[in-house]
Amino acid sequence: MNNCTERLYNGLVKENPTFVMMLGMCPTLAVTTSAVNGIGMGLSTTVVLVLSNMLISMLRKIIPDSVRMPAFIVVVASFVTIVQFLLEGFVPSLYSALGLYIPLIVVNCIILGRAESYASKNPVLPSIFDGLGMGLGFTFGLTCIGIVREIIGAGTIFGFQLMPESYEPVTIFIMAPGAFIVLAFLVASRNKIMNHLEKKGKKVTRPQGCAEGGCASCGGCGQGAGQTEKKEEGAL
Repeated sequence: MNNCTERLYNGLVKENPTFVMMLGMCPTLAVTTSAVNGIGMGLSTTVVLVLSNMLISMLRKIIPDSVRMPAFIVVVASFVTIVQFLLEGFVPSLYSALGLYIPLIVVNCIILGRAESYASKNPVLPSIFDGLGMGLGFTFGLTCIGIVREIIGAGTIFGFQLMPESYEPVTIFIMAPGAFIVLAFLVASRNKIMNHLEKKGKKVTRPQGCAEGGCASCGGCGQGAGQTEKKEEGAL
């Protein structure tokens, strides 16, 4: 598979930030009260991901290892500020709805994670597609959650009335508990589909390395508990 296509597939399906890696949960649960909010936050994050991956990849041989994380944060914060001003100027309603969560994109673990694990080690073009794939995967996840919450919690979709007038909205779904319920349902549904396809003999690509779970059970990158203990024993 072409490397750029592989990076898109990786972000959308194999290592989807929302449904597989469970990253960026703060905006995922907080702003998805409607489909429009989900798309707005997802696309804003996508723009920052693509641009920051591009610039960090271009500067990967210049940025010293000792200051790479502060440098990454400065790059990301610059692009977030630009996106924030553009939203405030051209889409003020969305800017007001997302509020504090726009500047918090700076510390979104998806962006810093891709900068550290991929963009800082790979050429520009694959890094751009890596950011695009992860961003679109994040947008897809937020939009799905927003659609379900908006339909059940308000009877609308993208602001248009979907349910009949007799429908009584289940308002808990546009509150905090509803976000957890919908996320759990969608993740469980995805896992059920993947398991069903695997049982039918279809090839199902599983996430590798850090995408498989927490660092406590991971031995692939050397940061897991077992690897850390071995390093400490060797040092002694």
